[in-house]
Amino acid sequence: MMRKLLLAICCFRVFIGHTQNTIGLPEIINYPKQIYNAGTQNWKLAQDKKGIVYAANDEGLLSFDGSFWKKYTLPGGTGVRSLAVGNDGRIYIGSQGEIGYFEPGKNGRLQYRSLNDLIPENEKDFTDIWDVVPVGNEVFFRSYRKIFQLQNDKITVFGNPAWSFLGLHQNKLISKAWQKGLLQFKNGTWVPFSKANYFPEKAEITAIVPLQGDSSLLLTKHHGSYILHGEDIIPFETPDMRLINEKNPYSAAVINQNQIAIITNLAGCFIINDKGELVQRLSKLDGLQSNNILSVFVDGKKNIWLGLDNGIDFIAYNNAIKHIYPDYQEHSSGKAAVIFKNDLYIGTSNGVYAASLAEQKDMGFIKSKFELIPGPKGQVWNLSELNGQLVMGHNDGFFVIENKTSRKIDSSSGFWTFLPLSNVTPSPIVMAGTYNGLNFYSFTNGKFNNPEVHTHFESARFVAVDNDIAWAAHPYKGLYKIILNTGAAKPPYTVYKDTKGILSSNNNHIFKIKSRVVLTNDKGIFEYNARTDDFEPSAFLQRILPKVPIRYLREDNNGNIWFVHDRHLGVADLSEKQPQIIYFPELNNKITGNGLEFVYPYDSSNVFIAAEEGFYLINYNQYKQFREDIPIQISDVRIVNKRDSTIFGGYFNNEEAPKIQYAWNSIHFDYSSPLYGKQSSIEFSYYLEDFDNGWSVWTKKNEKDYTYLSPGTYTFKVKARTHEGRESVVVSYKFTILAPWYRSRWAYFFYTLLSILFIYAIYKWQMKKFILQQQRHDQERQRMAYLHQLEIEKHQEEQKQLTYLHQLELERNEKEIIRLQNEKLQSEIQVKNNELASTTFNLVQKGEMLMKVKEEFVRMKKSSEIDKETDDYKKILRMLGDDKMKRNWEQFAVHFDKVHSNFLVSLKSTYPYLTASDLKLCAYLRLNLTSKEIAQIMNITIKGVELGRHRLRKKLGIQPEVNLVNFLLNFHTETN
Repeated sequence: MMRKLLLAICCFRVFIGHTQNTIGLPEIINYPKQIYNAGTQNWKLAQDKKGIVYAANDEGLLSFDGSFWKKYTLPGGTGVRSLAVGNDGRIYIGSQGEIGYFEPGKNGRLQYRSLNDLIPENEKDFTDIWDVVPVGNEVFFRSYRKIFQLQNDKITVFGNPAWSFLGLHQNKLISKAWQKGLLQFKNGTWVPFSKANYFPEKAEITAIVPLQGDSSLLLTKHHGSYILHGEDIIPFETPDMRLINEKNPYSAAVINQNQIAIITNLAGCFIINDKGELVQRLSKLDGLQSNNILSVFVDGKKNIWLGLDNGIDFIAYNNAIKHIYPDYQEHSSGKAAVIFKNDLYIGTSNGVYAASLAEQKDMGFIKSKFELIPGPKGQVWNLSELNGQLVMGHNDGFFVIENKTSRKIDSSSGFWTFLPLSNVTPSPIVMAGTYNGLNFYSFTNGKFNNPEVHTHFESARFVAVDNDIAWAAHPYKGLYKIILNTGAAKPPYTVYKDTKGILSSNNNHIFKIKSRVVLTNDKGIFEYNARTDDFEPSAFLQRILPKVPIRYLREDNNGNIWFVHDRHLGVADLSEKQPQIIYFPELNNKITGNGLEFVYPYDSSNVFIAAEEGFYLINYNQYKQFREDIPIQISDVRIVNKRDSTIFGGYFNNEEAPKIQYAWNSIHFDYSSPLYGKQSSIEFSYYLEDFDNGWSVWTKKNEKDYTYLSPGTYTFKVKARTHEGRESVVVSYKFTILAPWYRSRWAYFFYTLLSILFIYAIYKWQMKKFILQQQRHDQERQRMAYLHQLEIEKHQEEQKQLTYLHQLELERNEKEIIRLQNEKLQSEIQVKNNELASTTFNLVQKGEMLMKVKEEFVRMKKSSEIDKETDDYKKILRMLGDDKMKRNWEQFAVHFDKVHSNFLVSLKSTYPYLTASDLKLCAYLRLNLTSKEIAQIMNITIKGVELGRHRLRKKLGIQPEVNLVNFLLNFHTETN
């Protein structure tokens, strides 16, 4: 067993070595069983007029519209072995002992109808149906021993010990029967197809596909391939076909007039031309899920579908974008590319690879093999043709590639880019951007020399030259200006002074576009103006490029400007009168970024784009010419939050608009565009009439929910567009949300009847109420008359009482006037007493002052030599010694008591042991005089006053925490 496995592997490797594959590979999309949620094996594939693809799967019929997979099971749960879309639009299928078809049924869902009931009873015993072939209005089904003919709802059975094939050759139905060879169906019977040409009896036919003219290609499993021409069978042998025949060819499909896809059980899919030459091979190594392929189908857009032993694969064969993997299974990231002397060189993160080229407009179809160039491994940053030589900028240095090997020039640093400093080839001086700045090299006698001339400042990946000035941009450290042709060993440089604020904190890049030095960053696009020696906004580029931060610019030979922003590739096409922006959404977020973007537009049919995995090759001419109609369909309509709630399955069959109960007024829509090779560029816009204000914005989302819709009739519309802006037709779906039961016609009739009864009841109630009110009104009138009489009598009595009370009020007012007059007189007396007391107090003060003057005179009399016997002196002493001073105090005390309600009398009676000085001090304290004022009045020192206050507190028995003045005030109040 191991020996056989090793032999098979060796044979396969030998086969791969003898069949070089193409440089470019189409995009392959894998659909494993986990995606479509059904069985692994897919035996047949087909497509209807709407573009929906169907697969005969182990667990039933699968359908795919580009966005949604659906599975339709058969009543017995058996798998589907074969299928075909009939001319009547039905999807005919063959299963295990079962034939029938699917067609749109109620609510636009595919429904299955079995045809077994049309089979005669004695012919119903049959096994798997392996072929279904529509011919005009007839459909033929082939099992191993029987062929069933469906015509006008009638089935005719043709038996044979072994029917091994059923297919069409130039609209003729061909089969192979045991011991009868090739047969064709003619006039209701099977007759021999060919003349007595040799055809192996044991040959197992696997496919018949049409060629140009009246010929067809016939494939067998183990007996080679043949050409059917008229009624002749001619062996078809070429070196490539012999190799394909060894891999068990299982089926085939025509791609176009010159190409046929042949699938095998051992080596994947082969594309050949009408001469039997291999064009391209697609296997598991190239992205298929398996090399064991069971079915092949070419859809209406010339793309290839493969039904595998373990899934389904889609090959975007007609796409203008192809993938290049120079290191095959490694899939290392692409960095640089160049075509030099009819060889394609591609630099990757693993090294540089080369492949020889042949004459082919689209290089993606050139059969060649990439080989790794010996030399440094790792990051290749640049590949350029410089002075007729191929130079490489590498992480390890500066290299020249010649004779499929590399030669080192300078390993002092990593190298980003190379630029000649002369417009004449060869340029005697070349400049290189390195990890450290700029290096300069001379070129003499066909060799690069390193004179060690350099200008180091920062890493210089982005460099542009304008006459004698070089500009280098560092993404976040700024812009550097280098003066060339100075003859200095170290060309001078200056750091750009950003006086205008045009530099951004990151993403500063410099390019040479349209002979302009162009600076791009997050703030816009700027170009260098030599007259002002500064950068200014580029009116030309801002007019033709989108208003987005540009990370990369490259001009092609036709003047178009390729650009990258946020890992999105686009081109400003200037070939027409008006500039046109064309994007490539298929490559969004797949190309390199972070300053490593790279575009190599060799010509309009071959544009190389560095990607995260290898390179992309764009046939730009083909890409621009894409003008296919954009299909659009509503795939599914269902009620939200309700199981098995599909109300429309995607197939219109002229049914009336469905009526949906109000309880299920939340609706979900799925829609799609079966443009399988352009799914990444499809956008949708939707509009629900009588609900939305207008069409929605374009979005890639392919579903929409509407919740809690009000009762009414709605029309949901949806359309699609591609990145070029072309729109599809509008498809619509009409439906009605019914009113709830409480808003139905019967409900409104009931509401009306109930309202009438309610109004009648109110009328009767109002009439009864009116009669009762009238009776109560009469009673009330009688009662009011009686009360009025009582009111008159009561009024008369009240008048008498008021007269009496008025008299009493007059007498009381007179007494109140007398009392007020007395109080006024008393107040006036009190004011006078207060004034008298105040005046008396002032006199006391004056008396005390005079007494003090007298004492001073007496003292002077004793001490001085003044003539003491003079009359004037004696007269003054007599005046000062007048007893009026003492009387003044006595008078003050009397009036003080009047003003303060006998305060001193009350105090003396309460505290009899108080002296006259104590009473005097109490009076002054009550007047709230300060110690200083009291000392002046009493003709004593302030200390004497404080001592007097202390003695007074003891005599009055006042505690230390009690204020003396407050005590005297409260004493008087409490006494009163």
